[in-house]
Amino acid sequence: MMRRSLSFAALLAAAVAMPALAADGTDWPTYGHDKGGARFTPLGEITPANVAKLAPAWTYHMKPAATAGEQAQGAGEAQQRAAEGVGMRRPRSRFSQSETTPIVVGNVMYLSTPYSRVVAIDATTGAEIWSREIPGPGQPSLRGVEYWPGDAKMGARILFGTRDGRLVALDAKTGAFAEGFGASGIVELKTPEILQGQPAGYYGMSSPPFVWRDLVITGSATPEFPAKGPAGDIRAWDVRTGKLVWTFHTVPRAGEPGFDTWEPGSAERRTGVNNWGFMTADAARGILYLPLGAPSFDRYGGDRKGDNLYGTSVVALDAATGKLKWHFQIVHHDIWDGDAEAAPALLEVKKGGKTIPAVGVVSKSGLFFVLDRLTGKPILPVEERPVPPSDVPGEKTSPTQPFPVATPPLVRTHFDPKTDIADVAPGLKDWCAKWIADNNMKSGDIYMPVAFNRTTISLPGLQGGANWGGMSYSAQLGLVFVNTNELGQVTSLVPAAAGSPLPYERGAPSARFSQPDTKLMCQAPPWGQLSAIDINTGKIAWHVPLGVSDNVPAENAKTGRPNIGGSIVTASGLVFIGASDDARFRAFDAKTGKEVWTVKLDASAHATPVSYRGADGRQYVTVVATGGSFLDSPINSDAVVAFALPK
Repeated sequence: MMRRSLSFAALLAAAVAMPALAADGTDWPTYGHDKGGARFTPLGEITPANVAKLAPAWTYHMKPAATAGEQAQGAGEAQQRAAEGVGMRRPRSRFSQSETTPIVVGNVMYLSTPYSRVVAIDATTGAEIWSREIPGPGQPSLRGVEYWPGDAKMGARILFGTRDGRLVALDAKTGAFAEGFGASGIVELKTPEILQGQPAGYYGMSSPPFVWRDLVITGSATPEFPAKGPAGDIRAWDVRTGKLVWTFHTVPRAGEPGFDTWEPGSAERRTGVNNWGFMTADAARGILYLPLGAPSFDRYGGDRKGDNLYGTSVVALDAATGKLKWHFQIVHHDIWDGDAEAAPALLEVKKGGKTIPAVGVVSKSGLFFVLDRLTGKPILPVEERPVPPSDVPGEKTSPTQPFPVATPPLVRTHFDPKTDIADVAPGLKDWCAKWIADNNMKSGDIYMPVAFNRTTISLPGLQGGANWGGMSYSAQLGLVFVNTNELGQVTSLVPAAAGSPLPYERGAPSARFSQPDTKLMCQAPPWGQLSAIDINTGKIAWHVPLGVSDNVPAENAKTGRPNIGGSIVTASGLVFIGASDDARFRAFDAKTGKEVWTVKLDASAHATPVSYRGADGRQYVTVVATGGSFLDSPINSDAVVAFALPK
């Protein structure tokens, strides 16, 4: 469907009327639907019984008409992708990738696009209300925008970061840059305190900021190499003025809690330990929950001996002041890029006749933890288990890592080339076996360190496990829903070239554990799953393959596929998810895991869908589907697609 245009009267009405947030929860005003990150809608018009009738209602195309600056924009995106470490294997598409999750307030949908624009569209018709081009080389944040509702003195604002390190505020009614916020609506995030005396390098925002009351809270994307660079600190800004209110040092400074978990001299000017994903909050209690990434360099830690707080941890802060309340480290001394970037989900756990306020945490390791929301102590038991040491000279790994007892790993954590090679397509097993043998690949269990001068198979790999898509939560059912990857990684550590800032670098081959031309994984399926977990017991209620491989014999096609993006769950008991790299959008019965609806899209939906009530009273489910992401799926579209039941 082509992009529609609003009439002058409709534009005038949209400019005059302030979008009002629906009190009954039928809008989608933030990434997690609510500040607690449940991604649950109370809407139930679409049910397991009628979802088969779901059909496209409208499509909005994010790409504007070609401009003279389009080639320059493409070159700028290529530079950004290189700086962020995103794969450059695919040929340049006429489209650009997006992982945006729209937000919806008062029948107005707001989203960032990969074409230097933020737009507002009619959530019922897909008609564009306004668009704002964002100047400068940095695109708006890849995964969306945030909303501040305003007050009696100031109108609502749309807030987002850019991938070159700016925080931007727009007037929600008109798209104009917000008056009084920073310099003409823009705050520069690359301050001297963040750069730490290092060259500017790469620093930006790939995910939206988080609004709590009158603060807008920012994370960042930082380099994974070298070890020194911009700080991954969390900062809060006044949503009206853009003035800095507080800073939390994710790598502790001298005298701060956690500083002693770093070898002397190793914490200074350290980069990484950042929130490039999503945050959540207990709005009533004023507690902010931050999932944080690994320290850089994330494959070698000989220059940072110790547990390295707050690397790969979930951290709880006083949202008003930024003061630390508690932390829980998911990976000690992370050398696996095991980032904990999925939004923690606020849960209500029933145990011993009591209801305990909890927070659920999942990471690239594919392990699920349930913690007391107020103290950070495990509600479901956790134990430290021995893990293998490293053979890399100078490295000193943690002797143990935390494992949940009740919930088994959501992904494969062991690979044996004698028994576990995939055999779903002609020639695949032989190709993988030869590749493994020719490179003398080492295999084993989770948390096996990358070996010195020997190619190592790591499962889960750099994409997880769970990635930023995280989980959705139905309090009605007592279940969380988590999509996971089984996308292994092969690499080694070899002596670095002369003049390198670190003694080691990744050796060749350094690739995914798959056949490059077919993108078929070398370990036996499943290669991607959707799982439901009972939050009260930790038991897995069900798990099913997520995605199909179209290039294998039909009887083997239900392999599951690598996936990036997240799920949502409805009051009627449906889980909607795109994410998989097979260009499908699906609905599952939340109680059983049965796939009850599937539609083929023009491109894979590496984003999280939203659901809301339109102005016509119907329930809509909308998703951005462009392809791309770290999975390098074909970028075949620029579409935002909305689905609804027939009128």
